[in-house]
Amino acid sequence: IAYILNHSGATLLVGDTALLAQLEPILDQLTTVTEIVSIDAGAGAAGIETIPDRSFLERGSDEPLAWRVNSEFQPISINYTSGTTGRPKGVLYSHRGAYLNALGEIIHSQHSPDSVYLWTLPMFHCNGWCTTWALPAIGGTSVCLRAVEPGEIWRLIREHGVTHLNAAPTVLIGMANHADAAPINGSLVITTAGAPPSPTLIAQLENLGARIVHMYGLTETYGPHTVCEWQPEWSDLPPGERSRNMSRQGVPFIGVDPIRVVDESMQDVIRNGEHMGEVVMRGNNVMLGYYDDPEATERAFAGGYFHSGDVGVWHQDGYIELRDRSKDIIISGGENISTIEVEQALASHESVLEAAIVAVPHEKWGERPKAFVVLKDGTEATERELIEHVRSRLAHYKAPDTVEILDQLPKTSTGKIQKYVLREKEWSGYESRIN
Repeated sequence: IAYILNHSGATLLVGDTALLAQLEPILDQLTTVTEIVSIDAGAGAAGIETIPDRSFLERGSDEPLAWRVNSEFQPISINYTSGTTGRPKGVLYSHRGAYLNALGEIIHSQHSPDSVYLWTLPMFHCNGWCTTWALPAIGGTSVCLRAVEPGEIWRLIREHGVTHLNAAPTVLIGMANHADAAPINGSLVITTAGAPPSPTLIAQLENLGARIVHMYGLTETYGPHTVCEWQPEWSDLPPGERSRNMSRQGVPFIGVDPIRVVDESMQDVIRNGEHMGEVVMRGNNVMLGYYDDPEATERAFAGGYFHSGDVGVWHQDGYIELRDRSKDIIISGGENISTIEVEQALASHESVLEAAIVAVPHEKWGERPKAFVVLKDGTEATERELIEHVRSRLAHYKAPDTVEILDQLPKTSTGKIQKYVLREKEWSGYESRIN
């Protein structure tokens, strides 16, 4: 938080009163913030001087806001990445990109003035996939949710006649398997992204009466960049095959250039659903660049396309499908986990000689970290002890669920740990390495 505030040069911080306590340990690190505005009338965090939101608004003027911009390519926001491979990067969104992506959301998720949208997706994540702009543009209604709890989601759907919601698959798994899950009266469009939804999950939600719209993208693409558009001929397919097609990442959003899957020389891979390559993209809803980081921007756009770091295949019908990660990042419930960060936390334990973290399949979260550890001679450590050690140093969701003690880790002749060997056993029997 301190890095993001300082790097962006933010002078005003607006925060929910219930969350402001997180600022206490870093207040003396903030170099640019001059005012903190608290929202909600709850008890404030001790030791933090804030301005109540009502008092702040009273300082405003009734004069019309000069809302026009000189160029539609001016930045409208900076959205930070999760920082899994280092410091978070500030992703610059333009007015043009945000506008066109919001229109794409309206079209692909089929919003209308009658839309009643439930905020199961955080507004801070890619500006809520630009729905923060799309919904007001079409004149829809927002229903806000303070915490993601499946029972509360079902209550609000029924009480308010919710017609749309966006959520990562892990949220949908909780919904589909909750005691309150029951067939939906009326229309409910569920747009999902953040991790590939399993065909089983899609079938579960369809059986409850929901229409699933599967999208794919990154922070650098304003959230969604592709959509798995429904094809009429899929109606005649068996349920399992239909759900498998719907779990693909799909085709480009309206308003962007065609997405590509390329080899190392930037040549398109064969469209046979087998040859793998990196997913690259460009177009109106690809970022302007990384704020104050020209070197990272240049690397990201090598060859004139933004490099996603995701590996996929191209099907004959033009639909792409992710198969693996080009990096070792673990995506758990839509949140990124750096294996290096977890390995370093494990390595700080006095009994650990070496550690390797890999993603393993998980029914609810899609992927979870598993630790493979070699202990120092003459030492001991239990699985629970090592997990708690990591939890004491990192966010709890980053800690491995399981730890396997090995005599040695598989390595190359140059001493590099062969993580793919560890993964191979864990993913045996799965069609792809993204669950």
